[in-house]
Amino acid sequence: MTSIAGKLARQNERAEGMGTNKNAVKFCNQDYSTLKTQCLQKGRLFEDDTFPAGSSSLGFNILGPNSSETQGVVWKRPKELCKNPCFIDNGATRTDICQGQLGDCWLMAAIASLTLDQEILARVVPPGQSFQENYAGIFHFQFWQFGDWIDVVIDDKLPTRNGKLVFVHSSQGSEFWSALLEKAYAKLNGCYEALSGGSATEGFEDFTGGISEKYELKNAPSYLFKVIQRALQLGSLLACAIEVHYQGKTVELVRLRNPWGNVEWTGPWSDSSGEWNRILPEEKAKLVNVAEDGEFWMAFSDFLQSFATLEICNLTPDTLTSDKLSYWNHYQFSGQWKVGSTAGGCLNFPATFCSNPQYAIKLEDVDDDPFDGEDRCTLLVGLMQKDGRKQKKLGIELNYIGFTIFKFKGRTDVHLGQEVLLRNSPVARNGSFINAREACTRFHLPPGEYIIIPSTFDANMQGSFLLRVFTENTSIIHLVDDFPNRSFKCIFQPKLLQSHTDPDFKTLFNQTAGNVSTNCNFFPGSKIKTAGFSLNTCRDIVSLLDKDGNGKLNLEELHVLWQKIQKYLEVFQSVDTDNSGTMSTHEMREALAKAGFQVNNAVLQAIVSRYAGPDFSINFDSFVSCLIRLEMLYSESLFLRPLLHRCF
Repeated sequence: MTSIAGKLARQNERAEGMGTNKNAVKFCNQDYSTLKTQCLQKGRLFEDDTFPAGSSSLGFNILGPNSSETQGVVWKRPKELCKNPCFIDNGATRTDICQGQLGDCWLMAAIASLTLDQEILARVVPPGQSFQENYAGIFHFQFWQFGDWIDVVIDDKLPTRNGKLVFVHSSQGSEFWSALLEKAYAKLNGCYEALSGGSATEGFEDFTGGISEKYELKNAPSYLFKVIQRALQLGSLLACAIEVHYQGKTVELVRLRNPWGNVEWTGPWSDSSGEWNRILPEEKAKLVNVAEDGEFWMAFSDFLQSFATLEICNLTPDTLTSDKLSYWNHYQFSGQWKVGSTAGGCLNFPATFCSNPQYAIKLEDVDDDPFDGEDRCTLLVGLMQKDGRKQKKLGIELNYIGFTIFKFKGRTDVHLGQEVLLRNSPVARNGSFINAREACTRFHLPPGEYIIIPSTFDANMQGSFLLRVFTENTSIIHLVDDFPNRSFKCIFQPKLLQSHTDPDFKTLFNQTAGNVSTNCNFFPGSKIKTAGFSLNTCRDIVSLLDKDGNGKLNLEELHVLWQKIQKYLEVFQSVDTDNSGTMSTHEMREALAKAGFQVNNAVLQAIVSRYAGPDFSINFDSFVSCLIRLEMLYSESLFLRPLLHRCF
């Protein structure tokens, strides 16, 4: 499916609720209910040919086919491993998760934390699955991936060695929901080995659809405790926080849980510390719970000294069901960095930086309870690059990514160029560019209008991304130049002279009329590199200008063409500043605008793909061919516009 047609299809599906947790996208087009019914009717167990029980599903390097780590691995179903396997036995708890030989402790921590909230767990692990009733060897799980919820179907064959599970397993040995969850997540990412190495926040996000932010506690902002309090009001996943009155003063406390259920803090405000005897009895009764359960209180000051980072996963409104919680407003946009068109790199590359996708946001309502007492608007901006784990087996590394925010007030239906955008310095950025799945930062900005520009560090780095913005109050945000219901629009048409055809042109016409050659010199004396228009371009020219439908151009029609080409030549030379006879693809958007056409990112990417040379340059012939094609499409009915990409 072409990119524009695909984008329209996804927009329609999204409008109908596709991609939500209740209507998840079917991974590999596998429908769990249909497949299970078919297996039950045929009396056979499900076997997943899209993630087979073999070496390709294990890995590509350390867990590759010839690795010693995979020798002796046999795939078995739970009923082959124990007499009475259970999917979930007496509720899912953190003790159900024991790490195996795979380096995915980050995932184990996320799964363990998932068990603490049964409503969120049920979104990932759909209820009603069993090894007893209607068992067919098929299970399914749901994960959030880059803006959509995905339903992943698996069979229950698991990697074993010597009769024991190789990867995640429960402490009891007869409970298998966590092992099957890991398998489904491995299938989503290509193989088990793709799960090696990561951060727990990645798991939090893929289990909730939330956005995570990270604070280095040695450089924590002075208002961090207020951030924690506000996060709790918004239902975020993190440690709990409270204040108590101790010896006449207020003490800030945080409550923590060790996900492994043991080893607790033994300092001030721990379960049995003397500080609890010096606070009000009613406060102590509410807070103290002496048990070796992995949960404990700490003074916030000790927390800052004892821990290195604080990670907060802020949840989307659809994840939260309590009417006692406030909600973030959230917005998300999928985009692409395409070499030669929209992969402009960071500000170190001013000539191409503005080629990156641009997003306009208008902040109007200030926070109800600002952290620093100033009238500001809180927003979280997260930039996530897609499919990093899937690309591991291909040897493709993550890009270094980041984003820059400019204050700007003006038209946001036109892509902003250097002369507009770079007149002022950025007002905010995410910090250093990082080669991680996501870069996320919290900002407190004055009300106003801003432009967010996501980019890779280096120019011309290919990639797909998801930009997410969470705000405390409703905001207006949209992709710059994403004008409604059309892929491109005509801003103006060059004014063509309607004077009488001059005698010299008549002479030229009489000399060339009837000649099938396409190499007529329309630009004598210029440095334009050309071998004449191609046959396809000539056909397009005739189709556009042949008013009487005879398949030829008469004197008047050819004169119109002459004038158009002179105008296009003027535009081309204004962009070709180095007089090379060609233009860079990053200059194509500006050239098209000068010629009268405004195109969005998807169309620009299609144009570059169709007309650029191997060095991402565009010659005059290709430029004219593109303009003629655009004018043809614009002059025809609106129903042709969804076909634009196919025409290129």
